[in-house]
Amino acid sequence: MRPKFCINQLLGLIATSFLAISAFAQTPETWPTKPITMVVPFPPGGVADIAGRPVAEALSRILGQPVIVENKAGAGGGIGMAAVAKSKPDGYTILMALSSISIIPEADKIVGREQSFQLNQLKPIARFTADPTVLVVRADSPWKDYKSFIAAMRANPGKYNYASPGGGTGPHLSAELLKLRMNLDIAHIPYKGGGPALQAVLANQVPIGLSAIPPATPQVKAGALRALALTSTSRSTSLPDVPTLNESGVSDFEGDTLSFIMAPAGTPSAITQKLNREINKALENPELRNKLTAMGYQIYSSSPEQVSQKIKVDIEKWAKVVKSGNIKPD
Repeated sequence: MRPKFCINQLLGLIATSFLAISAFAQTPETWPTKPITMVVPFPPGGVADIAGRPVAEALSRILGQPVIVENKAGAGGGIGMAAVAKSKPDGYTILMALSSISIIPEADKIVGREQSFQLNQLKPIARFTADPTVLVVRADSPWKDYKSFIAAMRANPGKYNYASPGGGTGPHLSAELLKLRMNLDIAHIPYKGGGPALQAVLANQVPIGLSAIPPATPQVKAGALRALALTSTSRSTSLPDVPTLNESGVSDFEGDTLSFIMAPAGTPSAITQKLNREINKALENPELRNKLTAMGYQIYSSSPEQVSQKIKVDIEKWAKVVKSGNIKPD
């Protein structure tokens, strides 16, 4: 029996050593050696999904491994964000994040709700787009422009409501900032993503919509929706005839929705730096740039440090809005 026991021990040691060597063999130079999952924390059809899929496709070609988009919606994006924050930090699970990632933990804290995740559980990798929120109504709406819209809101406090992609999202926060600045009484109707929110406006279930530009642009160009104003400081190339809120008389208003990639905090820096380089390289590709700009995105390359700094600025910017509106991601 003794020789058999020794042989089994030896075989077990060899197997363990082989696994250890295999794990050690993966370096930033050889990573990735298997498919990567990009979690989009919103349903298909919204700004995160529309931006994430072409980027995932471009990364797949550059990295030589599939980058698979997984929609994990709910809680204003919080469910998918928390899932990535708690996932294995090996570079094979990344997050397609929007501006709301800087709001959800802060909003939970302000309203006294248990935080589903904290920002220090995630590591910024690269920012790649920014786009303003657009205020839209059905094409047959009586409101032809922002001036007639704001007059109706002031003349009928509490009468109207608006649709957004969900509590704590960029469009929701932009709407609440506008309400705060203009002293408006308009109820918020949250949906589980930008696509469902726009469908509610198109179906005449909700008279007003706040949306990122990419999902709204096709409906505006098709004549189904009318765009009244943008929350950016400058006009959009995809909707050049639509004025900004600044042009419409609301001074110093800015509410862009940013999109960027993050990973679990423990992901090795060498891997996240490599991923940053490859994302920035992908953004230089004319095919991807044309695809994103045609949908209304403004493209940005950035370092992980720049993304981290932008998140800090957004937290300070939106904390007042979250507190005043008692905003709860949903």
